[in-house]
Amino acid sequence: MSIQKFEELLVWQKSQDFCVSIYENFSKSSDYAFRDQITRASVSISNNIAEGFDRNTNPDFKRFLYFATGSTSEVRSMLYLGVRLHLIEKEVAEQLISKSNEISKMIFGLIKSLK
Repeated sequence: MSIQKFEELLVWQKSQDFCVSIYENFSKSSDYAFRDQITRASVSISNNIAEGFDRNTNPDFKRFLYFATGSTSEVRSMLYLGVRLHLIEKEVAEQLISKSNEISKMIFGLIKSLK
């Protein structure tokens, strides 16, 4: 059975859940610029997976998966910074960082399967 639409991809589903978690944790942040950047980057993860999938070519899909990993890394970097700036509790950030690492591994696994 092959995947017919991006919504069936577990990594897309997990990246959507991850984005919701980011929004939930930063929705009340008074640092608008930080909040805007981290939420935009989190949205970009699942959007790049979706856009790449619907390009219907493996080279295009891989390119967009690499964009998605870049966005995942950006969010992870901002989570570390968010702890240092006291915008998020360290324990919460660590849980989100763990989720982002899982998503990155899944994306790299998908990239490897396309080679």
